[in-house]
Amino acid sequence: MNAFVPAESPLKQVIKLFLRLGFTAFGGPAAHIALMQNEVVVKRGWLKQEEFMDMLSATNFIPGPNSTEMAIHIGHKVAGRAGLLAAGLCFILPAALIVTAFAWAYVAYGSLPAFQTILYGIKPVIIAVVAQAIWSLGRSALKNRLLWSIGLVAFLANALGTNELIVIFAAGLVSLALTQKNSGGIALSWFPWWPWQLAGASIAAGTVTAFSLSKLFLFFLKVGSVLFGSGYVLLAFLRTDLVDRFHWLTESQLLDAVAVGQFTPGPVFTTATFIGYLLAGPSGAALATIGIFLPAFFFVALTAPFMPKLRKSKPFAAALDGINVASLAVMAFTAAFLAKSSITDWLTALVAIAAGILLIRYKVNSAILVLAGGIIGFLFSR
Repeated sequence: MNAFVPAESPLKQVIKLFLRLGFTAFGGPAAHIALMQNEVVVKRGWLKQEEFMDMLSATNFIPGPNSTEMAIHIGHKVAGRAGLLAAGLCFILPAALIVTAFAWAYVAYGSLPAFQTILYGIKPVIIAVVAQAIWSLGRSALKNRLLWSIGLVAFLANALGTNELIVIFAAGLVSLALTQKNSGGIALSWFPWWPWQLAGASIAAGTVTAFSLSKLFLFFLKVGSVLFGSGYVLLAFLRTDLVDRFHWLTESQLLDAVAVGQFTPGPVFTTATFIGYLLAGPSGAALATIGIFLPAFFFVALTAPFMPKLRKSKPFAAALDGINVASLAVMAFTAAFLAKSSITDWLTALVAIAAGILLIRYKVNSAILVLAGGIIGFLFSR
């Protein structure tokens, strides 16, 4: 039993937390990670800041949806193997069910239910949540001038359009190189190049045009096994195969699927659920969801036991420090980018400021703020 978790029932606490986040975690991976940090580091004390950041860094080195993998990591740390499964399933299932309902409405009526008015009030709250998490995590991650410099360069590189995985990977190498001057060289073989090679091989695989449930499952299993990056990377990957090569979807259908994944709570990768439903109804939705998320459980189970040992290694710890600040820089750029479309007038600015004050000064539950933002959006949006 972990000493930092109340003795009565860690598994039950994990289930309750991630079920709630599965229904209320709007805003994409950066926002999800911010919400988790507030819940498990600030409020509950299940993890230290350094542990949380190390988990975040680990998710950047394996394929799959980062926020879902963070949930799985946290569940494993708090409640062992049962927690690993419970956290992931409880975070994924609510979102998958909600997306399935949207997919049913889309097929039945030919359009998406109106949701923009609620999002009008939720989006500025999400910006405040992300900003609070960046501030909190940055205080422990930015330990010295070197890491401040790496973080600034990472932010600028991301702003110039450099792929976020390249930015994070390079930051780890730079931090390792500059803090290990007397080590006699750096072994690049320490770093996991194999996912990049696997991704390239997968993209070059043969074209498949005939649809079947087994091919649908195997396609999304492949995506979950090799895909790094944000929902925008997912969009490009799906478009290449599903629209251009396989001709299973139209461009419009794919964009609608990605939109649903973006504005519903929970993992953005539930875009796969929507696509599966469009192609094969409830069976397709279930198989696509299982396919895209199953690799995340495998990769986290494989890497989680090694994280404490790796942190004790000075060279790897130096690399992790660089990766941590680069991850924060990517989160910061994402927040700044999203703020442009989320804070559009005096009311959304007021909501964002008020949410920030309530989060930082009064420690108000972020789920309550998201609900309040949705009500404000519904009442006052035009």
